[in-house]
Amino acid sequence: MSIEVTLIPGDGIGPEVTYATVRLVEAAGAEITWVEKAATAVVGRRHGETEMNPLVGSIRKTRVALKGPITTPVGGGNRSVNVALRRALGLYANLRPVKNMPGVKTRFQNVDLIVVRENTEGLYSGLEHTVAPGVVESLKVITELASTRVARFAFDYARRMGRKKITAAHKANIMKLSDGLFLNCVRKVACEYPEIECQELIVDNCSMQLVMRPETFDMLLLENLYGDILSDLCAGLVGGLGLVPGANIGAECSLFEAVHGSAPDIAGKNIANPTAMMLSSILMLRHLGQDKVADRVEKAIRFVYAAGKHLTSDVGGKASTEEFASAVIGALDQ
Repeated sequence: MSIEVTLIPGDGIGPEVTYATVRLVEAAGAEITWVEKAATAVVGRRHGETEMNPLVGSIRKTRVALKGPITTPVGGGNRSVNVALRRALGLYANLRPVKNMPGVKTRFQNVDLIVVRENTEGLYSGLEHTVAPGVVESLKVITELASTRVARFAFDYARRMGRKKITAAHKANIMKLSDGLFLNCVRKVACEYPEIECQELIVDNCSMQLVMRPETFDMLLLENLYGDILSDLCAGLVGGLGLVPGANIGAECSLFEAVHGSAPDIAGKNIANPTAMMLSSILMLRHLGQDKVADRVEKAIRFVYAAGKHLTSDVGGKASTEEFASAVIGALDQ
């Protein structure tokens, strides 16, 4: 039976990589009916508008969304559309698998880790105000509820995926109350999963270890800001944001997305790499229980990368977006 999924093409290169992914997913035999919606700036302004936005309503109805990149202005008063969606839909866990792609040369060829990031609070709560001219205060909010919830998600996911170790990164040596609360919640949850090792690392040490010995990490569990920073660092280990997927999971809804930017400078040129979007669709398909289709898509993508004949320019090839997509579709039965 076909499942409705909200489709958000995004802006910039968003539509190009999104529609290339839709072609692939449909060719692979996915049982999906797309409900296409635009992500307008109103999503990121005031709370009431966020709640009434048609996009939010669509995702609440379908419970699953696939989203292309959306431009987030730097500075100014409007909230990020991406952050607003996560808050409005209660998407509390951000999931980012990071794995080497065959044929892509990087400093490390043995990276296979998963980053789990708390997605709703911390400094990303956006609680800021001007204390006096030239002085701004930002509040970091950490709660037992959110910390325990994301920790349990991480350990459940580790158990389901056969992962053996979770590293919780923190700064509890300095922020003893906020990061200390996060760490204590992780410790309590870890006791329920005796087969999974729980390691604790101060976040700066964790950063250093990641760029020296990434193969020693299995899963990372982090609060919001640390997770945002280190998940991009981890993407760099395998070639960049264009090669890693992203998922935002909530109790009722889930949103799967390419984690790179909208790259307006190359929009419309048919040269964008849709790999991250395609990999995100694999996470979506597995979430929907369509594992056989997901396996076909993943195998085809890795086949095309290993062959190296139809890659986009960012990974050393000359293929267009459409040529790459067509090559992956052609490899579905390899």
